[in-house]
Amino acid sequence: MSTWILLRGLTRETRHWGRLPELLREATGGARLMLLDLPGNGALAHVRAPATVAAMVESVRIAALQERAPHEATSGPFNILAMSLGGMVATAWAQRYPDEIARMVLINTSMRPFSRAHERLRPGAWPELIQVASHWHDASRAERGIHRLTCNDVGAHEADLDAWCMIRRSAPVSLANAWRQLWAAARFRAAAAKPACPLLLLSSREDRLVNPACSAKLAAAWGAAHRVHPWAGHDLPHDDSAWVAQQVGGWLALAARASAAAGIT
Repeated sequence: MSTWILLRGLTRETRHWGRLPELLREATGGARLMLLDLPGNGALAHVRAPATVAAMVESVRIAALQERAPHEATSGPFNILAMSLGGMVATAWAQRYPDEIARMVLINTSMRPFSRAHERLRPGAWPELIQVASHWHDASRAERGIHRLTCNDVGAHEADLDAWCMIRRSAPVSLANAWRQLWAAARFRAAAAKPACPLLLLSSREDRLVNPACSAKLAAAWGAAHRVHPWAGHDLPHDDSAWVAQQVGGWLALAARASAAAGIT
């Protein structure tokens, strides 16, 4: 059975995935899922967040290897679905330890040297980010700001805020950890060479935080498959988790057909 690791982004944790895990499990034919937190978030909110993506890689890599049961030790490499900062961590993992990653799906991520600073963090997002930081210890105000920046589906706005405020109060991310994660993301520079594993990029055309050109540039540089959602915001799994699962399932099915055809020929 294949294993999929899910990695969220800046200050977000496993509970922010919403319905995506159950939909992804169906789309992957019942694959095992590992929902891991980056240091400083969720179950690791008490941990000092590293100031480098490389250190984050070591944290999640060790967690994944420890969570894998002893009888699964030779079950093959991991698959990863990751968004934003999580996508940077996944990329660095695949480039540093290529034998450990079988395939990756990266959602609304960005990285040097492929994208410029104003693309990786849109200038128009700065005023809202400053407001979020200045009200970091006010759960309601901070989460409302994050929702405005990252979500275009507001159909369940108040329910989202209730759930997100509950998450924040139960596992608060310190402002210092938030800044360290942002600093790590800003400084991250991927290797120029494409990761050895198959790669799917998903992006949102209406992302107000990260310019979708970042995913397009990665896809062009690495010759990777790229799918664009027409209206979702930065938090694509929140806005349309069914679409994300559908894209992953279709990509896997296409790869399976290609492998079968290659085997026949």
